[in-house]
Parts: sequence; structure tokens; C-alpha cells
Amino acid sequence: MTGQSSIAMTGRIITARHGRPNLSRDVTITAREYGDWWARYDESGLHPDERPPDGLIALARGAKTVLSSTLPRAIETAAQATGGARDVPADPMFVEAPLPPPPIPDWIKLSPKWWGVVSRFWWHAFDHHGGQETRAQAEVRAEQAAQKLIARAETGQDVLVFAHGYFNHMVGARLKADGWKLVHNQGFKYWSQRRYEKR
Repeated sequence: MTGQSSIAMTGRIITARHGRPNLSRDVTITAREYGDWWARYDESGLHPDERPPDGLIALARGAKTVLSSTLPRAIETAAQATGGARDVPADPMFVEAPLPPPPIPDWIKLSPKWWGVVSRFWWHAFDHHGGQETRAQAEVRAEQAAQKLIARAETGQDVLVFAHGYFNHMVGARLKADGWKLVHNQGFKYWSQRRYEKR
């Protein structure tokens, strides 16, 4: 009975990915050029055609706390999902883990989508960080982010954060390690969300 009461008093944690940014991926570029492309991606807001799904709007309406990363695409996603009807604090703790381009020769050209996959592998597997945040540092930040969300959820209210695909994944791993269960998973697509509940 005590366990059931504890679960009832704990809110859900929802991590959502931003909508589609206003920057085309329909190009083929070198690894070096991908570094410049990613910098522009970080500065980009949402594509003007983007609209939040109804389910995410409902979650934003029902959450006691709504947060976002400090990157424009996350801030604009939060504003659209909430209809601009509430204050959404932006916190750098939730920004995406870095994607420094890998040391690959310029004769190889790929789309930004595939450079993202290769760069993430290099960063994760080989700790290639190019002077940016390392994997170990990002894991510490993910644990801090998870604890921040847990503290909010333990007040008994849902908490929703608008952030980024891979860092949301890292936070989710920490939540699961801390006893939270992934009960709904929409993957890595734009506007996707993952919901966690305390076991």
C-alpha cells in the first residue's frame, strides 16, 4: 500500500524533441563543412510550416512544469506547444550533446543526416570531441538533468522538457537507472516524446 501511495504522489516525466528546424538537409557536404552546417543548425529556429501534434499540446497543457533547452529550435517548439500561454524557462543543462565533425578526408561527402550519425559514433565510441564537451562530461550533465526533472516530478505533478534527440536519450538512460520506467516511446523523430513513470 505504501508503494502504491508513493507512485500516486509522483508525476510523470516527459522528454520531447523539437520540431523540424528551418535548415535544409538536402545537401552533400564534407566533414569539415558539416561543422559549419551544424553551427547554423544550432542557430536555426523552426521551419515556418511546423505545427505541434495535438498530443503534445495536451501534455504541455497538463504539465505543471514546462522547460526547454536554450537553443532556438527548442524554445520555439515549447512556445508552439504551449501556445505562448505560459512562461517556459530555458536551461542550458538540456542542450544537445555536441556533434564535432569526425577526422574524415574532404573527398568523402555525405548528407547532414549521415554526418550526424557518423559524428555521433565518433563522439560516443572514440571520445572525439574537438575541444567541446566530452562524452563523460555530457553523461554527468545528463545525470544532473535527470535529477532536476525527478525533483520536479516528486512534487506530484507532471514535468515536460523540450530538448533534443540524443541528449533526451542520455537523460532517459539516467532516469531508467534511477528507477523510472519508459512507458511511451516515439523515438527520435521531430516532435516525438517519451514518457517515464516511477516504478
